[in-house]
Amino acid sequence: MTHAPVSPVPASPSPRLKLLLILPHPDDEVYGASGTLMTLLAEGHNCGLVTLTHGEAGRTLGLCDTPEELAALRDTELRACLAVIGLTTTPGSSFEQHNFPDKYLQDQPIEPIIETAREALARHRPEIVLTFPPNGSNGHPDHVTTHRAVKAAWDALPEGERPRLWYYASDTAPENEALLPEWLPANLRRDVTPFITRKLQAIACHRTQALSTVDFIRRFPERIVEETFYEVGV
Repeated sequence: MTHAPVSPVPASPSPRLKLLLILPHPDDEVYGASGTLMTLLAEGHNCGLVTLTHGEAGRTLGLCDTPEELAALRDTELRACLAVIGLTTTPGSSFEQHNFPDKYLQDQPIEPIIETAREALARHRPEIVLTFPPNGSNGHPDHVTTHRAVKAAWDALPEGERPRLWYYASDTAPENEALLPEWLPANLRRDVTPFITRKLQAIACHRTQALSTVDFIRRFPERIVEETFYEVGV
């Protein structure tokens, strides 16, 4: 598979971003950070998203039949979600999607993934970069691999040039004891109540993720109105 982004990468630096998310799947942006994105965009900041896969290995819920059809559907869902958030309609903000294989990031050479993260950091010069924590939040290997790649790219930057590094985080310790040693409880909270209606609409754009939506609301209802993160070094 090619690792080139869907859109050509401009040779010159883009406008600097306030917040850049680097995540593996369509929908990883919406549950824990869409309210924060909407807040920052409303304040006039540029934000960005790098999605590494098309999510073709996920559940279809009977909405399509093949991995190729699922990838196309999830691309459509993601773009609808980002339009609700305002990311794709805000000049200066950025979205790009790569073709790394869904579910099998851990089986890929890590260097191309690190290079994707490094290039995005160099081009967008974000004030903050957000990704998954060391345990991937739920242990998903794509989440863990994405963390490793983003952290390696971040570590390679000169100390004075590193953006603030945020991870998705929760106040609730994971039920899976294997995830506990790398659990990082939230040390940063953002009230996103003013954007609750649009956040729910954005979540609902990911129809193929309906079971994940139900599970998230059942387990973490408080994170619909308050988005929580772990900031490294605080």
